[in-house]
Amino acid sequence: MNIQQLEYIIAVDNYRHFAKAAEASFVTQPTLSMMIQKLEDELDVKIFDRSQLPVQPTPIGVQIINQARVIVSQVKQVKEIIQEERGVIQGVFRLGIIPTISPYLLPKLMKLHNENGYDIVFSIEELTTGQIIEKLQNGSLDGAILATPLQNDKIVEYPIYYEKFYAYVSPQETSLYAKKELEEDDLNVNRLWLLEEVHCFRSQILKICNARRRKSSHSLFSYEAGSIDTLINIVDNNSGLTIIPEMALERLSEEQKKNVRPLKGITPTREISLVTRVDFLRKKMIEIIMSEIKSVVPAQYTDPRLKAHMVKVVEK
Repeated sequence: MNIQQLEYIIAVDNYRHFAKAAEASFVTQPTLSMMIQKLEDELDVKIFDRSQLPVQPTPIGVQIINQARVIVSQVKQVKEIIQEERGVIQGVFRLGIIPTISPYLLPKLMKLHNENGYDIVFSIEELTTGQIIEKLQNGSLDGAILATPLQNDKIVEYPIYYEKFYAYVSPQETSLYAKKELEEDDLNVNRLWLLEEVHCFRSQILKICNARRRKSSHSLFSYEAGSIDTLINIVDNNSGLTIIPEMALERLSEEQKKNVRPLKGITPTREISLVTRVDFLRKKMIEIIMSEIKSVVPAQYTDPRLKAHMVKVVEK
């Protein structure tokens, strides 16, 4: 078994096609196939089911490929750690980010990163928290920006900022709209528009509302949206309310800002962190990325006192 063989099986898994994997690996298809066959013979297992199109990994093959990703990543880190020690900080950082953060943070982060001119290339995927954790553990991601704490001993969390939650109320909700602040009892789950089940943001909102699921309602619709912007648009054109993160306020029009209400007494917040696998050892790269994120969020977001009002995450 050697690193090249592991890289080849990763390539086939990525492309699910031997010819395309060979082309991406800059070798001929017979060479790639032969090397993978040798690995299968050595391990006495079939890594790929070649009878299917596109080619599929076998159940044991999935486990082997996941471990191969971790091994190849760790081998690359050996060289990268030496480079960092010599003051050379460069390479690809495979970054995951959850959808309830990316529209508000990512454009600013990308702009600053380009201006700083670091030799760090971001390869970014927008994913749910559950997908991010899976990809971190199988080596497909190096790190991610998401809501924490996750209480996962295979992940290291670097808290960066704390973001308040606000209510966004339809003017059709006459009694609620008349209030300058909303109380917890005002957050009626029957009137609340929520994100889909896969979003951890949803679980945080339900904790704020002290409700675990939508109850029966007289509404003609029961809809769970895929993005916060969709929720805002629904409230703009219908009755009800939703909960939005503080950074979303920046994208609201002056008219829409009239619909925003703070939550009286509760001041719930979410903790946003950069997380990495426990075996990701490029500390200087992590420090640079954390510094850039802190630079693009308002200073008040980094007030550590906000942590006292943090709503815990239920992993999705």
